[in-house]
Amino acid sequence: MNLSEINWDPNEAGTWPLPIKAATIALVCVLVFGAGVYYDTLDQMAALDVAKSKELELKQSFETKQKKSINLHDYEEQLAQIETQLDDMIRQMPTKEEVASLLIDISQTGLASGLEFRLFKPGAPVRKDFYSELPISIEVIGKYEELGLFISGLASLPRIVTVHDVNIIPEGKENKDGKMKMTATVKTYNEGGDEVTTAVTKKKRGQK
Repeated sequence: MNLSEINWDPNEAGTWPLPIKAATIALVCVLVFGAGVYYDTLDQMAALDVAKSKELELKQSFETKQKKSINLHDYEEQLAQIETQLDDMIRQMPTKEEVASLLIDISQTGLASGLEFRLFKPGAPVRKDFYSELPISIEVIGKYEELGLFISGLASLPRIVTVHDVNIIPEGKENKDGKMKMTATVKTYNEGGDEVTTAVTKKKRGQK
């Protein structure tokens, strides 16, 4: 087959030899298929990938929510326990009227342990989420076991009292009597009147 003898005018395509017609038809099909893939299928595949990714996220979200719903009863029990513990802690916090007597109790606890107070200085209240922190700077002199009795006595008070920044050093240079000097910050906590405390109080009243 001599290609130079073929009339390549598209209008005369019907006269082309069969192999040329088949090759032309195949080429047109390839071009049409390629254009369809490029202009349509690729976008659909990209959209499919996005949909698959979204499906995976939704499945993971569903599994997480399902686990939470299964454990909902346990979460509710834990929440009830936390609210009870919070209420108990609030009850152990002194009211404003009780702070003065608590300061006396702290001082009396130290004296009863055999300690000598050189400093007992209440500081300004520090406001927290639903309570106020009441720091007291102290400096006491006594034997090691007396310091231990004092700390133990503070832990036995009916109201919450904590001890921070403890520093114990020998008293004096020779220190023949074995006395120690302890500086520390004693903190107690005053109940607040904000939303958390109010909510707990209302709930307790509602249960009654």
